[in-house]
Amino acid sequence: GTALRLFKMLSSCSKVGDPRPGQPYKGGNFYAFLPDNREGQKTAMLLKKAFAAGLTFQIKSCNGEERVTWGLIPHKTSWDGGKARNGYPDAQYLSEVCIVL
Repeated sequence: GTALRLFKMLSSCSKVGDPRPGQPYKGGNFYAFLPDNREGQKTAMLLKKAFAAGLTFQIKSCNGEERVTWGLIPHKTSWDGGKARNGYPDAQYLSEVCIVL
């Protein structure tokens, strides 16, 4: 099979969609997995552009606390578990995420 590559995304770099500007929020480390092939590398470049544009994360209120969460761009956050668990295998993922991007 094709190797998968891990991308680490630091949520603290983005404050797009902040419901309460100027208030502190909890960041975190977010991990996304892509196939280590030509299509996966192309997708990685598009995801990096989306990140630079502030589209990767959003800030939501949760129990009175501001938290960073994934935005609307789908990411694979697990090596396995299939589509239902945001993992692989998912034959349509790369084409679907490229359409979103």
